[in-house]
Amino acid sequence: MFEATIPFAEGPALVSLFGTRDQHLRRIQQALGVQISHRKGEIRIAGAQAAVVEASQLLDQLQKLATAQAGSLSPEDVDHALGPRGSQPEMPEHVPADLAFAGKKIRPRTPGQAHYMTAIREHDLVFAVGPAGTGKTYLAVAMAVEAFKHKLFKKIVLCRPAVEAGESLGFLPGDLAAKINPYLRPLLDALREMMDFEQIKRFMEQDLIEVLPLAYMRGRTLNDCFIILDEAQNTSIPQMKMFLTRMGERSKIVVSGDPTQTDLPKQTRSGLADALARLKGIAGLSTVHLGKGDIVRHRLVQEIVEAYESDSGSRRRQTEPPTSHVPG
Repeated sequence: MFEATIPFAEGPALVSLFGTRDQHLRRIQQALGVQISHRKGEIRIAGAQAAVVEASQLLDQLQKLATAQAGSLSPEDVDHALGPRGSQPEMPEHVPADLAFAGKKIRPRTPGQAHYMTAIREHDLVFAVGPAGTGKTYLAVAMAVEAFKHKLFKKIVLCRPAVEAGESLGFLPGDLAAKINPYLRPLLDALREMMDFEQIKRFMEQDLIEVLPLAYMRGRTLNDCFIILDEAQNTSIPQMKMFLTRMGERSKIVVSGDPTQTDLPKQTRSGLADALARLKGIAGLSTVHLGKGDIVRHRLVQEIVEAYESDSGSRRRQTEPPTSHVPG
């Protein structure tokens, strides 16, 4: 029997990590075959050495996710973190119909993506949270183009916050429009998967499609629009409030982001994390949590995500005094 201890205080953070009536805790114990308890400010994990190490890394990962989501941790978050060991969600009974663009069919490839597409169809405001490669932006753009094609909305608006990810705008060549263009490129790339260049150009000239930085949304009211905010973890709280209140009559908003990958200054709280906590329970709003099991890019992307998460947990343990021991 191998044991490890992790310092962890009592309070709401522990409730979030263990779940209501310890539902998250029981799920982790069942999946990994370990015993987990909390006493005197410490979480104790006991079991086979490999399982204890894995459970320690998992709890570290879930603790960071709960912090990023303002204390919100769902059973789906736990199952996605467990990966193949966790109970994988099943495809919903009514899978969304394929979307067809220029002979190309777009369909949900995971249960999480199917739930995401259903949520977009059925709700006026959807938050999509998950790591890179889960289709948050791509599927939202596909749904917007489909709705636009069927004249359910008169306009598509795609926007992103222009936040620097380790690079300075000032060093990029060109005028302001040229400097901002790289931030909008992922949205344009997704759009070009569903429309040809001439269509996009014509619709943009007619002001039926807009692709713009978030700052350009201030002061507007958008009626009959399908609006997407990408990389929402890089919004501040005032920016998120400003964006959400642009919503006009007969409009739909999809907000996507990864709360664990913010490029904001350290002292700035993410508007996405704040909104997930602040708006919980509002009728007409849906929050979809996508996980590693929903990653549909190159097969290496999921392993890369897991490697960085594992490395993050390892570095934390290396900086703490060793507390693991093998009972004699």
